[in-house]
Amino acid sequence: MSLLAVHDLAVSRGGLRTVEGVSFTLRGGEALILRGPNGIGKTTLLRTVAGLQPPTEGGVEMAEDAVAYAAHADGLKAALTVTENLRFWSAVFGGGPVGPALAAMDLAALADRPAAALSAGQKRRLGLARLMVTGRPLWVLDEPTVSLDADSVARFASVVRAHLAGGGAALMATHIDLGLDEARVLDLTPYRARPGRAVRPAGFNEAFA
Repeated sequence: MSLLAVHDLAVSRGGLRTVEGVSFTLRGGEALILRGPNGIGKTTLLRTVAGLQPPTEGGVEMAEDAVAYAAHADGLKAALTVTENLRFWSAVFGGGPVGPALAAMDLAALADRPAAALSAGQKRRLGLARLMVTGRPLWVLDEPTVSLDADSVARFASVVRAHLAGGGAALMATHIDLGLDEARVLDLTPYRARPGRAVRPAGFNEAFA
């Protein structure tokens, strides 16, 4: 059974289609990496799959409350400690204990440090650790390794592998080779929309494009 099914999807940014006719499925244990030149619509497609903006055409099928989304913002509360941030997100999502997430992203030594006092790389590791406490089976990730050094990239790749081994799935856009040999790659270049196709779907809000 698929965790995610995308059918003939077209998405838009700024009232113009970026890609169209995209179809794929993701089952538990599978990862799919989106590739393509800057501006082709990888972020827009991920936001559409995550439910943050409506599709222009086609559809996205998944179980309710299946997705956890991580993009460029780390989603942290600066005044809370590392542990408190993870407990907050665990409570929001009804997820699990935070200890495994602290260990997996090498944050145990920083557990009592306020998020405001973290470096950019530490904040990114904490932002990604949030995924582990959501309990959501489908991770949708937009350039998740920004600000990470090589060791942290390898650590995060191990986290993704463990998620897949546990029956989860991951859809991501990344320029970094995570060493996920089992991941499929989807190049969006052949799905680039024809020039000048202006579309303004019902309910479309350009502020969220």
